[in-house]
Amino acid sequence: MVAAAAFASVSTADASQFVDRGYASGVRLAVNAKGEALLTYRKGGSFRHVLAWGAINARHPSSGKPQVRLRRDYSGRGRYWQTFGSQCRRYDGPRLAYLVAACSAPDGSYWAAQSWQVQLPDLGMLPWLSYQSQPELHLSHWSGPVAQLEVWTDWIYGRRNHQLFGRVTYDGQPVHGFTSTRFGAPTDRYGRLIYLDTFNSRYGKGWRRENAFLAHRPGGLWCYSFLARDPTKGYAHPAGLPSTPRGPGNGEKYRISLNGPGVTPDVTVTVPGLADYDPSNPSHVEYERKQNAFLDSIVGDDKRCKQH
Repeated sequence: MVAAAAFASVSTADASQFVDRGYASGVRLAVNAKGEALLTYRKGGSFRHVLAWGAINARHPSSGKPQVRLRRDYSGRGRYWQTFGSQCRRYDGPRLAYLVAACSAPDGSYWAAQSWQVQLPDLGMLPWLSYQSQPELHLSHWSGPVAQLEVWTDWIYGRRNHQLFGRVTYDGQPVHGFTSTRFGAPTDRYGRLIYLDTFNSRYGKGWRRENAFLAHRPGGLWCYSFLARDPTKGYAHPAGLPSTPRGPGNGEKYRISLNGPGVTPDVTVTVPGLADYDPSNPSHVEYERKQNAFLDSIVGDDKRCKQH
């Protein structure tokens, strides 16, 4: 039932396309009628000019074709960026989390830049390497729907532990990859890590990264149980860290974030946490019954999420 832990890594799979890592200020987005975007921002005392083109939306895993990806030119294509101009219209698309810039293109499609801390260490550990706390800048280009991230709460393992389960879809079809490392990190461009943050847990006040994991084939379903876990087994950790289990990271609420499939935007959902299960509380008993029945109704062939 426990999802495989994602081993933290500096590398980032292509998603809502990765552009840069670090603190970018003054982010501006321009688009033209050729289907190109120009992302301008300041980092490390200098301006960056990144051109992007060549992709929109996402392919479904069942397509049999490589996932779409934007082409990027970090040079600004010589002096082209100086005469790029902009036909960016007021953004009137869906509300997006982590948004720093967005616009509507002349062809009716959307471009957006989002920035957030993707590489935070798991199990509530504080960053010990600089890249772990640095935000990533992502660029997306789409028309139509964005990914849908559904999340539900429950108890598991004799109702002793808290659980989250959910489903990821895009344009009505499941989102999932095909291959991953033994630590659960995707190795193809269809796989998308789901990042789980917990708020006011035993790790400390505020938001802390609990874990990251993949949605499953074939239905885009995922499930995560809050357990005490050895931070030295399958997790990036600072040298000398003892193997004392950390967690469970039960929180007052949870934030679940997903890199959008293909070059669609990143999405996030926040849900309230649960109290510890009380068998003498009729509302707890009824809630558990309903959640178990609902999970049974959507689990299908996903053997990793069948246990209550």
